[in-house]
Amino acid sequence: MNRNDEQYMRMAIEKAREGVANGQTPFGAAIVKDGKLITCVHNVVWQTTDITAHAEVNAIREACKVLNSVDLSGCVIYSTCEPCPMCFSAIHWAKISKIVYGASISDAQNVGFNELHISTETMKELGGSPVEIVGDFLKNESLELFETFHHLVDKKVY
Repeated sequence: MNRNDEQYMRMAIEKAREGVANGQTPFGAAIVKDGKLITCVHNVVWQTTDITAHAEVNAIREACKVLNSVDLSGCVIYSTCEPCPMCFSAIHWAKISKIVYGASISDAQNVGFNELHISTETMKELGGSPVEIVGDFLKNESLELFETFHHLVDKKVY
């Protein structure tokens, strides 16, 4: 991993913080191509009442619009949490080349999120996906998002 990877992951983390501050769950994602940021968004499931509005899916939707293509080959997606099976499938279909994530699906499940416990590595293996996966990147910062979220929920901010 390099300095740019850290920069883009920190952008996703900051976007997730922004989402939490706006009443959303603590997930953010950024998509980069050729060293250029294409998009950086957060989860808006509660805002839109759209259960598919995960950060990764929103980032893919936006990147496809920006690049005017459904083929995101050569792109890297930075996600504050390991993509769920739905998001992994979207990443695969968009032909994103690499996933870099912070917290794991197990971490999200352990703090109470309703996760299907199927890892990206399992999805990659079962589906024969060529995507490169790098996990636990800036994991502690991503885990802090869960703590911040739960602190606000416990105080009934939402």
